[in-house]
Amino acid sequence: MKLKACINGPRTPRDHPAVPVSGEQIAAESIAAVQAGAEAIHVHPKRPDGTDSLEAEHVAIAVDAARQAGVPVGVTTGAWSTPTPGARVDAIASWTVLPDFASVNWHEEGASDVARLLLDRGVGVEAGLWNAAAAEAWLGSGLTQKCLRALLEVQPGDSSEVGAELVALTSTTGIPLLLHGQGDACWDSLRTAVELGLATRIGLEDILTLPDGSPATGNADLVAAAVALLP
Repeated sequence: MKLKACINGPRTPRDHPAVPVSGEQIAAESIAAVQAGAEAIHVHPKRPDGTDSLEAEHVAIAVDAARQAGVPVGVTTGAWSTPTPGARVDAIASWTVLPDFASVNWHEEGASDVARLLLDRGVGVEAGLWNAAAAEAWLGSGLTQKCLRALLEVQPGDSSEVGAELVALTSTTGIPLLLHGQGDACWDSLRTAVELGLATRIGLEDILTLPDGSPATGNADLVAAAVALLP
């Protein structure tokens, strides 16, 4: 996989009218992203008000909808969606429709417990590494070699050196790496990923504008612009 589409993230339609919330919207944006060149979908299951949820009902709707695009589908387990680590574990244990993979942010409390449960349920784990401390925690967790890939996530305002540091910390593990950025770090991080031969991602979760600064109309616009930068 070279390119994954992150079609909504914690955003709501107040941030951009194309941010998908309902199953119908998630299916449409997923299909459009894959038609534009995405090879996997990362989706945040949503409550009707657009906020993120790990509840079984919302996960089932989102995963079933995104799977209509015909590619692997992953979901978030971000701590903002559920108040405590224990509640996140309980929510994941209740899932009736399982995604192909799920991201686990290693700077969040309870990350290892969440990852172990996902693995026990047969769900691939993507280790979300936002900084060096998270990467070191992941490397010392005993779960590194069980993960599907590591997501190296450069945050808005971070320099390109953060991405380089994360790559250096994780490149010897043999685990596939996906490098991407959010906000003003997005397009530079994507170009760096291409230069290094790493997988990357793009979508309305990470940025709302195209490389020239013009507004994207939806995920397909962003994916098409990213595909144009791939080898």
